[in-house]
Amino acid sequence: MLRIENLSKNYGDYPVFKGLTHTFQLGCVALCEEDSTGKSTLLNIIAGLLEPDAGEVWIDGYSLMKAPQQARARMAYVPDNCLLFPSQTGRQLLEQVAAEKKTRVDDIALDLAYRLGLEPHLDKRFEQMSTGTRRKVFLAAAALGAPAVIIADGPSNGLDTQARAALAEQFEIWSQDRVVLFASHDAELVEACGAHSINIAELV
Repeated sequence: MLRIENLSKNYGDYPVFKGLTHTFQLGCVALCEEDSTGKSTLLNIIAGLLEPDAGEVWIDGYSLMKAPQQARARMAYVPDNCLLFPSQTGRQLLEQVAAEKKTRVDDIALDLAYRLGLEPHLDKRFEQMSTGTRRKVFLAAAALGAPAVIIADGPSNGLDTQARAALAEQFEIWSQDRVVLFASHDAELVEACGAHSINIAELV
């Protein structure tokens, strides 16, 4: 469902990574190594937010470079920075993502929002929310449209105990029939959702 082929990225003269090739099977995969190893750069490329210098990304059979609309429709992304739309409410973001995926805010997404403890905050603007609450909105949005691939950068950052447990449970559920790829230093989350840990250096 997710394959990267010969991905390379430089920032100026600094090579972040080169020639990454890997097929991610169904399940949870965690990038857990220290900072400055290119984890966020890799996730941003897979999410279609950053162009690689070379290489290709395939999502559920669609080339992100040649068929970006179809590829993005089969993917969900939870960014590290969840304050992208300060004046937008949580409910408005869910409705926007649902419209982009040609679906509606269904009971599956609302149930996840409830389990994350998000429900009382859905009509707040992002600028009024805590970091953890903002992240919960994006996690709930990830349930919309039944994506084949879920990408998350620091998904448990700022979450309370209840939400962390709900996140681990949801990742485990999703991993049964889709790819969940996330970057995190949260060893408890990695263990709780049964994720396979991998380093970027292994993706060659």
